[in-house]
Amino acid sequence: MSVTIGDTEFDRVSYDADADVLYLHVGDPETASNFDASSEGHALRYDNRGRLVGITILNARWHLEEDGEAVITTPEARLVVGPDELSQAIASRAA
Repeated sequence: MSVTIGDTEFDRVSYDADADVLYLHVGDPETASNFDASSEGHALRYDNRGRLVGITILNARWHLEEDGEAVITTPEARLVVGPDELSQAIASRAA
């Protein structure tokens, strides 16, 4: 399964139900070399060229149930994970 947010397709998707954390990454997680946090508290990972390659969404199910989406603010954009993608990613439960 993959999740597309903005212009980025995250092809590694796993969900930890016990912690309610959704992990999204493009390719091998080892490609991340820079780390940041969104204003919402989600972890952002960038490669050495500054491209967003990973997002860790905290309280993913809570965001789905309370807001119907998860918002991730990066320095470049305000990204939204809609209800369809969020619920499919949570259902994957590959963690």
